[in-house]
Amino acid sequence: MQPTPQQPFWHYSTSDAFAFTGSNETGITEQEAHNQKLKFGSNSIKERINTSGLLLFLQQFKTPVTLLLIGAAILSMFLGDSVDSIIIFAIILLSSLLGFWQEKGAADAVSELNKMIQVKCSVLRDQKIKEIPVEDVVPGDIISLSAGDLVPADCLLLHCKELFTDEAAFTGETFPVEKNVDVLPAETPLNKRTNSVFMGCHVISGKGTALVMQTGHHTEFGKISASLRTKIPETEFERGIAQFGYLLMRITLLLVFVIFAVNVYLHKPVLNSFLFSLALAVGLTPQLLPVIISVNLATGAKRMARKKVIVKKLSSISNFGSMDILCSDKTGTLTEGKVTIKETFGCDGKHSDKVLKYAWLNASKQQGFHNPIDEALCSIYKEKDDSYTLQSEVPYDFIRKRLSVQLTNSRENIVITKGAMQSVLNICSQVELPDGSIVSIEERKHELVELFEKNCAEGYRILGLAYKTITDGQDFSKGKETEMVFMGFISLFDPPKKEVFATISELKELGVSLKLITGDNALVAINLLKQIGFKNPVLLTGNEMNNMNMEALSKHVGTTDVFAEVEPNHKEKIIVALKKAGHVVGFMGDGINDASALHVADVGISVDTAVDVAKEAADIILLERDLHVLKAGIQEGRFTFVNTMKYVFMATSANFGNMFSMAGASVFLSFLPLLPKQIMLTNLLTDLPEMTIATDKVDAESIAQPRRWDIGFIKRFMIVFGLLSSIFDYCTFALLLLVLKADEKTFQTGWFTESVVSASLIVLVMRTRLPFFKSIPGKPLLITTLCTVIAALLLPYTPMAKLLGFARLPFYSYLWIAV
Repeated sequence: MQPTPQQPFWHYSTSDAFAFTGSNETGITEQEAHNQKLKFGSNSIKERINTSGLLLFLQQFKTPVTLLLIGAAILSMFLGDSVDSIIIFAIILLSSLLGFWQEKGAADAVSELNKMIQVKCSVLRDQKIKEIPVEDVVPGDIISLSAGDLVPADCLLLHCKELFTDEAAFTGETFPVEKNVDVLPAETPLNKRTNSVFMGCHVISGKGTALVMQTGHHTEFGKISASLRTKIPETEFERGIAQFGYLLMRITLLLVFVIFAVNVYLHKPVLNSFLFSLALAVGLTPQLLPVIISVNLATGAKRMARKKVIVKKLSSISNFGSMDILCSDKTGTLTEGKVTIKETFGCDGKHSDKVLKYAWLNASKQQGFHNPIDEALCSIYKEKDDSYTLQSEVPYDFIRKRLSVQLTNSRENIVITKGAMQSVLNICSQVELPDGSIVSIEERKHELVELFEKNCAEGYRILGLAYKTITDGQDFSKGKETEMVFMGFISLFDPPKKEVFATISELKELGVSLKLITGDNALVAINLLKQIGFKNPVLLTGNEMNNMNMEALSKHVGTTDVFAEVEPNHKEKIIVALKKAGHVVGFMGDGINDASALHVADVGISVDTAVDVAKEAADIILLERDLHVLKAGIQEGRFTFVNTMKYVFMATSANFGNMFSMAGASVFLSFLPLLPKQIMLTNLLTDLPEMTIATDKVDAESIAQPRRWDIGFIKRFMIVFGLLSSIFDYCTFALLLLVLKADEKTFQTGWFTESVVSASLIVLVMRTRLPFFKSIPGKPLLITTLCTVIAALLLPYTPMAKLLGFARLPFYSYLWIAV
C-alpha cells in the first residue's frame, strides 16, 4: 500500500521507509517493479484516453443531428419506407467508416510521436542504474536526482548534497527550497517537508538519491490535479476553429428549421420534410471539421518528424507557422556547441600551468551537473594528478554561478572555485601574482577587470578561478565561499556554425527575426552577432532591463537584437514584452532556467538532449540543435496551417451557399429539391476529396510569411463566396425548370450532379491563390476529385439509380450544366 495521511512518509526513518515499500539500499528487481505497477498502476496523473477502435468508431455517430437522423430513418422504416431508410443507414455507415479510418490513423501517428520524446529518469533496479520512462516508476524505486531533473514521484530523500528544488507549483514561492535528510513530525506542512521531494518539481542544483513513496494520483500533485480538473488553455487557433464551427452550425440549424417549417406550410409530406431537414443539417454542418483538422495536424506532425522536428502538442503547429520572432541562446544553436579552451592565464595575462592544473582539478573531481566546459578542461590537461580525493562539493547553481570542490591529499586540503568572473571576484579578498605572492585584491581589481573586458571584446568567454586552503578539515559549504584567493582566468571560445549566416538570412526571408538571449557578457554576445552578419546589433543588458517597467520594455524589445547578461527571470520578461508588442514568439531553450520562458512563449522549442524540465515545458522538440532544422519545421508548420485553412474555406463557400439555395428552392418548388438520401450521398461524395487535403501541395507564396488565423476574413469570405455559389445554383434551377422542363426526378438528378461536380472541382480552385492551372494539386486530392466527378456523372446510369431516386439525363443536359 502507499502511505496514507495517517502514515505520512516524511515521518519515516530510512529503515521504516524501506520496510514499508519492500525495498532496500540496492533498490528493487524488475519483477518486483512489475508487481508494483500492476498494484498501483502507471505513474501518471493524466487520464488515459481510451482510443480503442470500437470506441473511436462509435464516436463518429455522437453528433445530435446524426442521432436524430438515425432515429427518423428508423421511424420511416416502421412506416413502410424501408428501402430509403436502409440507403440512409448505409450512407451514414460508410461516411462514419471514412471518418474512423482517418481519425484512427491520426491517433496512431500521435501515439508513435509521443514515444519518441518520453521523459526518463535514472533508477536502481537489479543493483544497476537504468534509464526508464517516468510512467514506469513505482513505489520502492531508488532514483538519482541532479540539476535539471524533473522529480518523477513523491519521494523520501536518502542522501543529498546541496540539493535545491523548485516547489513553486505547491508553495507559490519562486525561491529554491533547500533539502536535507531528517525525520520530520507527522503534522509538518507541505512547504516545510525538507526531507521530501514531490512530483512536478524540478532540481535546480545539487544532487541526491531518493526512495519513491507515492506515485500517480496518490502524489500531492495528483491530488491537486484531481481536485481542480483543469484543462490546458486553448490556443488562438483552437478558439478560432471552435468559433467558426459554432457560427456555421448555428446559421445552418436556423435555416434548416425555417426550411422544415416552409415545407410543412406548403403541405409537403411531414416525415419526408423532417428527414430532408435533418439530412440537410448533416450535409451542411461542418461535422468533418474536427476530423479534417486532426488529420491535417497529425499528417503535418509526421512530416515534421521526418525532418527531425517532434511535435508534442498538435495545436502548436499553427503557432509555429505564425511565429515571427525566434528567441534563442547562442551555444549549440548559433555556435558549434563544442567548447574549446583558448588559454588558462594568470593575473598578468600570460599562460599559467598552475591555473590549468587547478581548473582541471575542479572540472575532473566535481560530481554534479556535467557540462561541455568541464569536458574541455579534462581533455586538454595531460599531466593527470590522482593524489587528490573529493571531500565535499558545492554544486553549480544559477544564483551563485560558480562551482566549488574541496580536495584533499597527504599535503593539503584545498577548495577550488570556478565560475562567472564577477561571481568569483565577489568572494575573493586576495589575489595571487605570477611570482606566488599574495596581495589584496583591491590593489589589482582594476587591472583584472580590464584584462577580462579585453578578452571578452575579442569574443572569448572568460571564467574566473579562485582557491582557499582549509585548516580545520571540516566539509566545505556554500556559506564558507568567502575570503578566497583569486588565481586567474580560463578563456573559452565556441565558433559560430559555418552555415548559420545563410540560415539566418533564410529565416528573415520567411519573416522570422532572430533575437539572441544570453547570460554571457555583452561584449562576447556583440562579437558573435557581428560574426554572423549583424552589422550594428542593438544591445540591451539585464541591468538595463531592471530599470524598465513592462511598458518601456515592450517599446524596446522589437528593435533589440541581443539581450545579454540576463538572469533567468529576464527571459520570461522579454517573451511577455514581445507578445504584448503583438508578436508571435518562439523561444528555444534547453536549460534548467529556461522552463518559465518556454511556458510563456507562443511556441516553446527545446532539443532532445535538453534537461527534463525544459523538454517537459516545450511544445516542440528538435532532434538536432540546428536552426536549419528549425527552418524546415517552420515551413512544415505553415504547410499544415495552409492545408487546414483550405478545408475551412471550402466548407464556408459550399455550406453557406447551399443554405440559401435550399431555402429558396423549398419556397418555389412543389417537391423537395433533393431527397434525404440524395443529400446524404452528396455529403459523402463531396467529403472524399476534402479528406485528402492534408496531402495536398502548397504554393511557395503561401508559406513565404507567417500565417495567422483571421476569423473576420473567413466571415467575409463565407458571405461573398457563399452568395456566389448560390448564384450558380439558381442558374442551375433556371436551366432545369425553364430550359430542360425537368420533372421532380430529373430536377433532383440534375441538381445532385451539378452540386457534386461543382463542389468537387471548386476544391481545385479554392486550394490556391494562383490560377488553378498553374498550381498542381497533390495526387491523392486530384485522383479522389476526378473519381468523385466520374461517380456523380455515372450514378444515374447504374442499377443504383432507381433506388436512389435518380432519372437518366439526356446527354445535352450535361453540356448545359457544364456551361
